[in-house]
Amino acid sequence: MTAYATRAKPKRSALVIEEELAWVSFYRRARKYPAVAAEVLAQLDADPEMKREHLALYLCCRESLRLQQARELRHQRIGRFVRWLCGKLFVGAPKATGRALEEVRDLAIACLPDSGAEPAAAQVQRLTKDPKVRASRAAYKASPATGTPAAQEGSDATPRSAQASG
Repeated sequence: MTAYATRAKPKRSALVIEEELAWVSFYRRARKYPAVAAEVLAQLDADPEMKREHLALYLCCRESLRLQQARELRHQRIGRFVRWLCGKLFVGAPKATGRALEEVRDLAIACLPDSGAEPAAAQVQRLTKDPKVRASRAAYKASPATGTPAAQEGSDATPRSAQASG
């Protein structure tokens, strides 16, 4: 044998070649699809000898499942944040605005002047401008302070029933 002579490799059967191609495809698919990784992992866990032969595939499947779990946790955190943000923007902000508007309304109402708080005061103002009321008021003030207006009319001390019949 010369130095350049190569040893003849034993021929592999087509079945062995297809089996190797299938395992190679498992490597690719296990990295991409966590469902495939879970199935391959279950098969490798069931057969310890196959697990020893394809330890790299076993580790790839475990890594794929771990990455999938981390991805799901990240999606949950993002979803929780989006729900919180939407709640603050579309529920909390209108509630806070409503409460602030109620407080502003109450403050504005408290600052308003009393508009005719006593309706009788407006009536008194109208009556004091009426000439008939002025005249009767002046007549009342001119009468003696001790008597009532009814006593002033019938000052002769006769009862009214006697004056009417009389």
